[in-house]
Amino acid sequence: MLKRLTSTLILFLAVVGTASAAGYATMENSQVNLRDQASLQRGAALFMNYCAGCHSLKFQRYSRMADDLGLTEEQVMTYLNFTDAAFGETMQVAMDYDDGTAWFGKGPPDLSLVARGKAAGPDWTYTFLKSFYTDESRPMGWNNTVLESTSMPNVLWELQGIQAPVYGEDGEIERFELVQAGSMNPAEFEQAIRDISAFLAYVGEPAALKRQSMGVWVLLFLSLFTFMAWLLKTEYWRDVH
Repeated sequence: MLKRLTSTLILFLAVVGTASAAGYATMENSQVNLRDQASLQRGAALFMNYCAGCHSLKFQRYSRMADDLGLTEEQVMTYLNFTDAAFGETMQVAMDYDDGTAWFGKGPPDLSLVARGKAAGPDWTYTFLKSFYTDESRPMGWNNTVLESTSMPNVLWELQGIQAPVYGEDGEIERFELVQAGSMNPAEFEQAIRDISAFLAYVGEPAALKRQSMGVWVLLFLSLFTFMAWLLKTEYWRDVH
């Protein structure tokens, strides 16, 4: 019985490891820093200008974003809110979902939890945004190595430029070649998508930094409680022997 359980566990771990490697082996380290408020502010501006036309953040409020990112109500409502939503409302999108489905083949999803919904977290967002390439076989003329046959066009192409795939001898994409420069150089563009990835990681859990800071005190309390419990147990059992 023990041998059978051991074999099953080994097989399960092997399958999980293989699936993980297959799905996320190519993910690049986004190096996002949720403590970098300037990065989060830049990411918010980029997201609202390039992504919010199609993707909503229905679990995030403009007012909460302002408080967390050190922005004023005037800054948010002037530069980051392009709908008629009030300051205290959530970040909905003006596009109708059915229209999005008709135009793109699939309605653009809400991105509130995209950084938490993917096992690779912000690394998935970062790698996805830099992996678009031209593909004339696709309706939008774009494809992506992270999400093959994606319905989403490369909305950041003006910043990144246009890159074409270079195939290896095995027919797989080996690398990308920039065929048209964008308004940003590669280093600037990588910083831009790192900022967007950081902002979406923040939106996925706005209280992440507070949770982490509280976690230290919780562990200290549990350590002290464990020590006090041990002293109490020792006192109760002192005369038993």
